[in-house]
Amino acid sequence: MDGGGDDGSGRGPAGAGSAAGAGAGSGAGAGAGSPDDRASGSVVGGPAARHSRSAGDDDAGTADSRHESAEERADRNWAELLQELRVTQMGVQILTGFLLTLPFQQRFGELDDTQRTIYLCLVVLSVLATGLLVAPVSLHRLLFRKHLKARLVTSADRLARVGLVVLALVVAGTVLLIFDVVVGPTAAVIAAVGALVLFALLWVALPLELVRRARSADR
Repeated sequence: MDGGGDDGSGRGPAGAGSAAGAGAGSGAGAGAGSPDDRASGSVVGGPAARHSRSAGDDDAGTADSRHESAEERADRNWAELLQELRVTQMGVQILTGFLLTLPFQQRFGELDDTQRTIYLCLVVLSVLATGLLVAPVSLHRLLFRKHLKARLVTSADRLARVGLVVLALVVAGTVLLIFDVVVGPTAAVIAAVGALVLFALLWVALPLELVRRARSADR
């Protein structure tokens, strides 16, 4: 009877201990698994899930796969615009300097009234082109640290476009004047028109054609 009581009491604590051990083991396994789940982002609202949602939102709001913010995009556009302006500014400055030195040449007095009028128009257009193409630098300096980079890029882009049109007129006008002095008015008009057609093809028609082909390929 006592042995049976001892056996029953012995079996009772052992069973309780094994049950407690099993419960503790399963609890420990669950506790160990939950940090991994949270770290992997499987838990709803976890950091990885939030990052995935933010990346998806960035993809949805961006035309390409650069994953850049509006400020980063404005900085990139501004840097690209500056590279373009450096090329055009150098050309217009050389052309303006050339035009400003013409009156001091010996044969300048031989120009007739029409040629002098063309020359004065070219000087005005050249100065205008210089002002338009250098204006973005002045805008950047005056708007520095005003948090208006997007508006700066938009305004500079418009100024650069108008400056390129004026620059094309200056180059074609310079060709007109030189051919008129050297050859004659007929050859001068043909050469000037040819220069304008060349600029229209390279600066306008070619970019538009590339855009059209890119859109056709996307379809």
